[in-house]
Amino acid sequence: MTRVPGWLGRIGGRLTRMGERLEERRAAAEREQDAAYEMPARPDAPPAPAYPPKEPAERAPESRTDHVPAPPAYAPAVAARPEPVAAVPWGLRVAAEAGWRLLVLAAALWVLARAITSIQLVVMAFLAALLITALLQPTVQRLRSLGLPRGLATAVAFITGFVIMGLVGWFVVWQVLENADTLAERVQEGIDELQKWLLESPFHVTEDQIKDIAKNLREAVGTNTEEITTAGLEGVTVIVEFMTGILLAMFSTLFLLYDGKRIWNWTLKAVPAQARPGVAGAGPKAWRTLTAYVRGTVIVALIDAIFIGIGIYFLDVPMAVPLAVFIFLFAFIPLVGAVISGALAVVVALVTQGVFTALMALVVVLAVQQIEGHVLQPFILGRAVRVHPLAVVLSVAAGGMVGGIGGAVVAVPLVAVANTVVGYLRAYSQEQALGRGELASAPGAVDGPSPSAPPSAD
Repeated sequence: MTRVPGWLGRIGGRLTRMGERLEERRAAAEREQDAAYEMPARPDAPPAPAYPPKEPAERAPESRTDHVPAPPAYAPAVAARPEPVAAVPWGLRVAAEAGWRLLVLAAALWVLARAITSIQLVVMAFLAALLITALLQPTVQRLRSLGLPRGLATAVAFITGFVIMGLVGWFVVWQVLENADTLAERVQEGIDELQKWLLESPFHVTEDQIKDIAKNLREAVGTNTEEITTAGLEGVTVIVEFMTGILLAMFSTLFLLYDGKRIWNWTLKAVPAQARPGVAGAGPKAWRTLTAYVRGTVIVALIDAIFIGIGIYFLDVPMAVPLAVFIFLFAFIPLVGAVISGALAVVVALVTQGVFTALMALVVVLAVQQIEGHVLQPFILGRAVRVHPLAVVLSVAAGGMVGGIGGAVVAVPLVAVANTVVGYLRAYSQEQALGRGELASAPGAVDGPSPSAPPSAD
């Protein structure tokens, strides 16, 4: 055998060692790749795809080409898409939540207004009975303090109150009928004077134009005779409904005066047990507010009627006493009623006595109303039943739209009562929350209902 040279053997040994190193590196690379397949995903990374199980060693060269290579460790993780609720901005979510609640509240108010409109006569009669009861109840209490039984005291106050109101209504109607002819003559004289003033005024109004206006008015009345007759028939229906409302108000007032506490206790049973203590405390507060409002409004209206009536009486305005009664009645409609009754007195003074008398009547009305707004109402009504003028105007307008004149009369008392009730319930809830917090922070406190909580009335 031929001997291999030494240098050739050394080269072969080096090649063998290089092959072994290459095999080791290849095996290490395969181990790293297998470890990458089994590496757990990071919390913020998407789930790794499910790779097929590792093939046996003898089939590795054939199946390795079918695998998708794993992403390298330094590749950035792709964030998952957020939930749709989290993608909506916070302000938009708050607006949407408030929006649908406002829609539900508006729908509830609309349904309530429709229900009130459908039984408007009953609702207005009961509200009028509440106002009259608030006016007469102090009299009942005073009579009972003098020793009269409850039934007798209720009967005396009820009969006296409705007799006085009936006499006031009869007096107004009697005065209007007695002075109707005189007022018609005064109005005709005022119209003649106005016609003469228009002819001599710088507005260049001719007599033919005035005659044309009068002719058009007569034709309008003649062509609308059927509508006027229909309105008269509707007026009869209104009178019947008005008398029915008066009877309902009288019966309601009688029972509220005699058995008001029992009716209130029966009403409390319809309130949920959890809210019953707060409502039971808010009821007397609301009733005191309503009583103070009605009594204060009566006193203020009486003062307005007396002083304005005296003023227009000395100005020789016809029907000064009926106008004073109208001023008293319209004073129950805050702001709007004073404007209407004052304007009526000024118009009567204008068409009957002339411009100067009308201006003096306007001065009297404005002076009395200013004294009422800045002195009488704050002193008599007090701060407990004061309502902002904007709330007064809006409530009167809303009440007039829903219930006509009756709705305008009861709108402001209802707003004042609602303001008192809301304020009391807010203070009551804060007091209850503070009491629960102090109890929870006290040493030895245990879980469960508060010992100081009012018992259920079930």
